[in-house]
Amino acid sequence: MVVLGIDIGGSGMKGALVNSVTGEMLTERFRIPTPESRKPQEMAEVVKKIVEHFNHKGPVGVGFPTIIRRGVCKSKGNLHKSWVNVNVRELFSEATGLPVTVINDADAAGYATMNYGIGKGKEGFVVMITIGTGLGSGAFFNGELIPNFELGQIPYKKYKKIETWAAASAKENEGLSYKEWGKRFNVFLNYVDLLISPDFIILGGGTSKEFDAFKEYIKIDTPVLPAELRNQAGIVGAAAAALHEAPRD
Repeated sequence: MVVLGIDIGGSGMKGALVNSVTGEMLTERFRIPTPESRKPQEMAEVVKKIVEHFNHKGPVGVGFPTIIRRGVCKSKGNLHKSWVNVNVRELFSEATGLPVTVINDADAAGYATMNYGIGKGKEGFVVMITIGTGLGSGAFFNGELIPNFELGQIPYKKYKKIETWAAASAKENEGLSYKEWGKRFNVFLNYVDLLISPDFIILGGGTSKEFDAFKEYIKIDTPVLPAELRNQAGIVGAAAAALHEAPRD
């Protein structure tokens, strides 16, 4: 089945048509900048524009950049505070006139990686970390999703959440070298390793494609692997979730 997958990030909202069986993207990504307000109505309008761009009439899957529980936003993340307790699924369904499934964006990226990418067939406890405006995380045990595993929200020193200090946005905003940022990211991974002891950590998001530039600064024992799907993972996973995760979001 052809499904529209939409990946919502702090800087851009991207969509593409996806074959939900094979995970193949059938079109090029279409991107619209995330509205500066990051408020519900403005972002719902962008979702509508992405649907209209593809003239899509079927199911839509959306990866959303914060905690989603049964379609409802439970934390503002890097968005506007007015998102808290908004039923995102209903909002986007009303805006598009289509059935919409909404899951956490890192869960979506992980879902793609575990079903179509490097995580396929991996048993045990696997954690997907998406590196972008924040640090998203998706957790899987024997291939089954454990939703809303928000490891980027761990407090760190003066920061309310460690992603403020260690995400790709910190590298850009502070002009950090890969060495400087890589050491920060390694601190984050050490916390992940200490707290939950996964069998594998898979890195996704835009920065993962630069893995060779910072892998030497990762000093944990747990195997850390870059995702093969990378920037496509959020879209592909969101599309797959529209069929496979709808009853649980």
